[in-house]
Amino acid sequence: MSKVIVLSTGGTIATRRDTQGVGLAKDAAGDLLGRLPADPGVEVEGVDVLRAGSYLFTPADMREVALRTREALADDRVLGVVVTHGTDTMEETAYLADLFHDDPRPVVFTGAQRPADAVDGDGPRNLADAITVAASGAARGLGVLICFDGVVHAARGTRKTHTVAPAAFSAPDGGPLGRVRAGEVDITLTPVRSEPLDLDAYDLDGVRTDVVALYPGCDDTALVAAARAGATGIVLQALGAGNANPIVTREVARLTEAGVVVALSTRVDAGPVAALYGNGGGADLVAAGAIPTGILRASQARVLLGALLGCHRDRARVREELAARTGASHTKDRPWPAGTTERTR
Repeated sequence: MSKVIVLSTGGTIATRRDTQGVGLAKDAAGDLLGRLPADPGVEVEGVDVLRAGSYLFTPADMREVALRTREALADDRVLGVVVTHGTDTMEETAYLADLFHDDPRPVVFTGAQRPADAVDGDGPRNLADAITVAASGAARGLGVLICFDGVVHAARGTRKTHTVAPAAFSAPDGGPLGRVRAGEVDITLTPVRSEPLDLDAYDLDGVRTDVVALYPGCDDTALVAAARAGATGIVLQALGAGNANPIVTREVARLTEAGVVVALSTRVDAGPVAALYGNGGGADLVAAGAIPTGILRASQARVLLGALLGCHRDRARVREELAARTGASHTKDRPWPAGTTERTR
């Protein structure tokens, strides 16, 4: 008999509050399934993987979720997989899983903004929607998805854009792929995906990736500290379309020469990274060796950089593949990366 497997990892959807109102992830997969608002219409099997707030997750935890997802899909009876996850770092774990996902069956991440003991909790409905998407033929071939508040997003490019609202996630540059309404899945866009990486080759040993935020008047202190701490990759959360200043640019050149892979993202909500300006701007950063990451913001750029470093120990290959996967040749004449979605109808 066909079924959907739900992998539970904790998060707000599994959280209960104490007498002071402080929440901790306590509920197991069976508890989550017991609160579904209606019969899902398909056999559902719950599996406990982790039980924590996702703000505590490490790269090793995220890798474990990807491994358990692949393990679940080894069963031919499985139509798709749902991962319940905290919203704080859902965008990272979902994107990491997508980088390695090589199966047409969908993997759908979901969670909640209100705890399990809230009278108006959103977790049961989100979980029901995610199960519907995972069991739907309409979601095949779309990769790893995030289903939240009735909206279906591709993992890549999607991020948490509101701290507490039920509609927590959005994809500022690509938009949603579709929606779930009354148990029906309506998909109108198809994500453009890269070739999957080899999960068996993904080794975290010796891999450290840091994010360095830039701001007016910043110097190279944080960059130097990250390198001294052993960073093998650094993501710059730069200004505007990817700008810094001459002090930062000089340190980027030095780090690149030393073998550290430097990726260039931005603190701006939407739009691509582009090499537009000199005097420490994006054009100078790229000339110094920084690699623009397209529409990926620092959270997912770090995931991609860490995955490439973990799979390929050759730094030159990592730089080449990072550029290829993010469309790094962004200039004033051609600022947009290759399409992230395609309209299906």
